[in-house]
Amino acid sequence: MSTGPDVKATVGDISNDGNLNMAQEECSRKGFCSVRHGLALILQLCNFSIYTQQMNLSIAIPAMVNNTAPPSQPNASTEWPSTDSQDYWNETLKEFKAMAPAYDWSPEIQGIILSSLNYGSFLAPIPSGYVAGIFGAKYVVGAGLFISSFLTLFIPLAANAGVALLIVLRIVQGIAQVMVLTGQYSIWVKWAPPLERSQLTTIAGSGSMLGSFIVLLVSGLLCQTIGWPYVFYIFGGIGCACCLLWFPLIYDDPVNHPFISAAEKRYIVCSLAQQDCSPGWSLPIRAMIKSLPLWAILISYFCEYWLFYTIMAYTPTYISSVLQANLRDSGILSALPFVVGCICIILGGLLADFLLSRKILRLITIRKLFTAIGVLFPSVILVSLPWVRSSHSMTMTFLVLSSAISSFCESGALVNFLDIAPRYTGFLKGLLQVFAHIAGAISPTAAGFFISQDSEFGWRNVFLLSAAVNISGLVFYLIFGRADVQDWAKEQTFTHL
Repeated sequence: MSTGPDVKATVGDISNDGNLNMAQEECSRKGFCSVRHGLALILQLCNFSIYTQQMNLSIAIPAMVNNTAPPSQPNASTEWPSTDSQDYWNETLKEFKAMAPAYDWSPEIQGIILSSLNYGSFLAPIPSGYVAGIFGAKYVVGAGLFISSFLTLFIPLAANAGVALLIVLRIVQGIAQVMVLTGQYSIWVKWAPPLERSQLTTIAGSGSMLGSFIVLLVSGLLCQTIGWPYVFYIFGGIGCACCLLWFPLIYDDPVNHPFISAAEKRYIVCSLAQQDCSPGWSLPIRAMIKSLPLWAILISYFCEYWLFYTIMAYTPTYISSVLQANLRDSGILSALPFVVGCICIILGGLLADFLLSRKILRLITIRKLFTAIGVLFPSVILVSLPWVRSSHSMTMTFLVLSSAISSFCESGALVNFLDIAPRYTGFLKGLLQVFAHIAGAISPTAAGFFISQDSEFGWRNVFLLSAAVNISGLVFYLIFGRADVQDWAKEQTFTHL
C-alpha cells in the first residue's frame, strides 16, 4: 500500500500539470481495456469461483448419498472397441461413476455438513474486513481464494475419511470464502473513481450470479456422467487457476501497479484526491452506533438479503413442487434467474454511473431510486406468483423478472457504504456481511415453517412476508439514507500547541 506522502506528491504533480481532463478523456476512450476494469473482471472470476465452491456440495450431495451407478465389472475390457466408439464412451462413463463412493448419511448429518460452511460466517467477516482495510486486500483475498480452492480439491478425500474431517474442512473453507467476499471491497477505495464506482463493483459482483448459474447448470450433469468427485475437482481447479492471475496482477494501490498507464494512474489518483481513503487503526464505534445513515444501510442489507436467501434456497423447491418439473429441468429452470440477474447487475451499474457522470441525478437520488426499483417491483412480482402458478411460462417469467429487477439494488443501498465511509470500507463490509448472514439464517427457516404448515397457502405467506420485510427496509432507507461522507469517517485533525 502506498503511503500518504506518496499519494499527496502524486496529486501535487497532477495539479501542477493540469492534465486531469486529458487523462480522464484518454481513460474514457480506453473503456473496458483499462487496468481498473481488468481488476473488476479478475474479481468477477474470483466471485465466480467462490460461489461455485459454496454451492457445489448442495448439488452433489444427493449423488454422494444415493449413488445408483452399477458396480464395475472386473473383467471388462479397457481396450478401444472396434465396433462402436459410442459404446466405449458409455462404458467409460460408467466406470467413472462406479469409482464415486456413496455414503450412508442421515438427513440430520447431511444438514450439519451443508450448514457447516456457515459456522464461521458470523465471526469471520468483521476481522477479515478490518485486516483487509489496514494491510490491503491483495493478500487477504488471495489467501482466502487459494485456501478455499485448495480445500475444495480435497472434499472427496475428506468425505472418505469421515464426517468429522469433512465438517472441519467446510468450516475452514467457509472462513476462507468470507475473506474473499468481505476483503475485496477494500480494493475499490483506491481503485474506483467516484463516477465509476457502481459499474466496477457490479462487474465484480456479477460473478456471484454467474457462478450460481453455471454450478446449477452443469453440476447435476457432471454427477450423472463422470461422477460427483469431479464437481469438486473442476471448480476447485478453476479457483486455483484464478490465483495464478490474482497474485501477479492485483495491487492494492494504482500508484504501485507496474502495468498501469500514466494517464489512468493520474485520473484515478486525482479523482480520489478529495476523498480520505487512508484506513485508520482505531474505529469510531460510538459514532457508528449513532449513525442513522449507517443503520439505514445495515437494515436495508438485512431486508434485501432476506428475500435473496429465500429465493436462493427455495426456487428449486418451488419449481419442482409447484410446476412439477423433474430434477434435470428443475436445475436448468432454477439457473435462468441467475444468468439474467448477472447481466442486469452490470447494466444497472453502467446506468447508475451514466446518470451520475452526466449530472442527470445526484448520487443520493441514484442510490435511493435504484433501491426503490430493486425492492418494489420484485416484491409485487413475487406476491403475484401464487396467482399465476397454473401457467409455467408466466411463473418462470415472473421469477426471471424478479431476479433481474432486484439486481438494481447492487447499485443502490448495497454499495452505499463505499460512499459514506471509504476509510472503513473493509470493516463496514464485514459488518454488513454479518447482517446478511443473520437474514440467511432466519429467512429459509421461516419459509420452511410456513410451507410445512399449509402446503396450499404456505408459498403465498412466504412471498408476503418477504415483500413486507423488504419494503420495510426500503422505507427506513429512503428516510435516513445518505451518500455524503459522514463526519465520523473523516480524518480528524488536531492542533498542536
